[in-house]
Amino acid sequence: MNANRQITPLSSPALLLLFTLATLLWFGTLDYRHLIPSDEGRYAQMAREMMVSGDYITPRYNDYKYFEKPPFHIWVTAITFQLFGLGEWQARFWSGITSYFTILLVGFTAFRLYGSLAGYLAALILLASPMWVVGGHFNALDMGLSAFLNLALCSLLLAQHNFNENRLRAARHWMWICWLAMGLATLSKGLIGVVIPGMVLFAYMITRWDWRILTRLHIVSGLIIFLAVTAPWFIAVSIQNPEFAHFFFIHEHFERFTADAHRRTAPFYFFLPLVIIGFLPWMPQFFQSAWQTIKQYCLGQFSASWMLWAWFVIILLFFSVSRSKLPGYIMPVFPALAILASKSIIDYLETHPSLSNGWRVQTVFFAVLAIVGFFFLSEVGRNGQPDEVEAYQAYTVWITVALLCLFSFSLCAALLAKRNSLLSIGLFAFGFFLTATIAGTGHETLGRAVSGYDLAQKVKGQIPSDAKIYSVRLLDHTLPFYLERNTIMVEFTDELTFGSKQEPHKLVPSLQEFIALWNQDPKAIAVMIPSQYEELKQMNLPMEELGRDSRRVIVRHPSPALRQ
Repeated sequence: MNANRQITPLSSPALLLLFTLATLLWFGTLDYRHLIPSDEGRYAQMAREMMVSGDYITPRYNDYKYFEKPPFHIWVTAITFQLFGLGEWQARFWSGITSYFTILLVGFTAFRLYGSLAGYLAALILLASPMWVVGGHFNALDMGLSAFLNLALCSLLLAQHNFNENRLRAARHWMWICWLAMGLATLSKGLIGVVIPGMVLFAYMITRWDWRILTRLHIVSGLIIFLAVTAPWFIAVSIQNPEFAHFFFIHEHFERFTADAHRRTAPFYFFLPLVIIGFLPWMPQFFQSAWQTIKQYCLGQFSASWMLWAWFVIILLFFSVSRSKLPGYIMPVFPALAILASKSIIDYLETHPSLSNGWRVQTVFFAVLAIVGFFFLSEVGRNGQPDEVEAYQAYTVWITVALLCLFSFSLCAALLAKRNSLLSIGLFAFGFFLTATIAGTGHETLGRAVSGYDLAQKVKGQIPSDAKIYSVRLLDHTLPFYLERNTIMVEFTDELTFGSKQEPHKLVPSLQEFIALWNQDPKAIAVMIPSQYEELKQMNLPMEELGRDSRRVIVRHPSPALRQ
């Protein structure tokens, strides 16, 4: 039976409606939350500084040289700020557009590999993968990197699939796109943009014993494209900053992978729960695809499924071995898993008139899981601080709505499973997309407390334009962006240690020197944590509160009335 016949007159318009609604929600929610530490505030501030300075060669954070990552994400965000002004959706634009583009790319790739129904399914599956939804609405480098890495993967698959003499020109063009994508991935987050595809290709060739693929990679012309994309910035930044090469290539790549310098250690199995949670609604298809791929294994012949599994396994192992682990590192695996899961469903529908009872069990399971979730709502915020009770109570409302969506759409999917397979899958996917979107967007009730937005609005109009702002033993990742000002670091440098060593005159190295500078500058402003404020009060440092929240205090010199 042809699986594509499962697209019925009823399901196609309904799916178009679901995708339209999902698109509106995808982009419409980018602006709802305020930026939170550390990535969201850091990369927004770096882009703001780049826009203001006009220096697109040397990335800076809080006016210190910042070479931890290449600048592509910062470039795009700075241009977005230039065009549309400063704001939350502008800061998240690149993550939002690249994640959405990858959903379309996955659908297109699955369509070319396995047919139109596979295209529908792959896009739906990635749209409904919780971690992809959350990552697409967070200002960090991982989504842009994932988008370009998966563009490289999909281009490679489209170039090599059903390769023959009649497709030489098309295959060459797809391979050129692959090399271009690796270059952009490298400009997004470093050498990992070419290392990961290289490791995956090597693992594929070893396990399939398919060495002929090397002759179809267009390596010479591809390298020219790759270098044309990457070399200009690396050369320019190295000329302007001789210290760049050692820090970037040795410290940020080799030492980050092999040492604990960044204090991001975690157990070897750290990413396994993230894969399960991030791909939760489709885990049955995950295991079905693994079994099907193993059964269909044969040497020599190109297999898109085997390449996709190599992609997943190599990325999982690579980051599991690394001594530096963060949740976003595993993001690139989900598009590949979406294509594999879509093929698993297609393979089943090729021999069955409709989805099995297993699909109904799958949808009912999540409807029941939503009901069970209601009994644990009281646990939300149980370990929170006393001043966070109201925030957690507000977040509980969002979780309740998310669980209602999960229950309703999963139940509808179960009822439609026999009558309309594709619409059943579509409703199930849309329900999970809504669940992840609501839960993620509702985090604003918790995140607003750590964001510097409210505090910045209280004090921004009271800070003179020529006032120096000192950050006393604190690196706040959101206040500088919302204040639209850089701060002068006092004693504590944190991740700005390298930059402060390159330009030590920009750092106040000790609290005693800050006190001396403070007493000499009546216009000075300072931000610090409440306990630091109390310590300085005990030392009789002349200051008064300009504003505070639960985490920060902003102070200035006492007004004349208070000094009297």
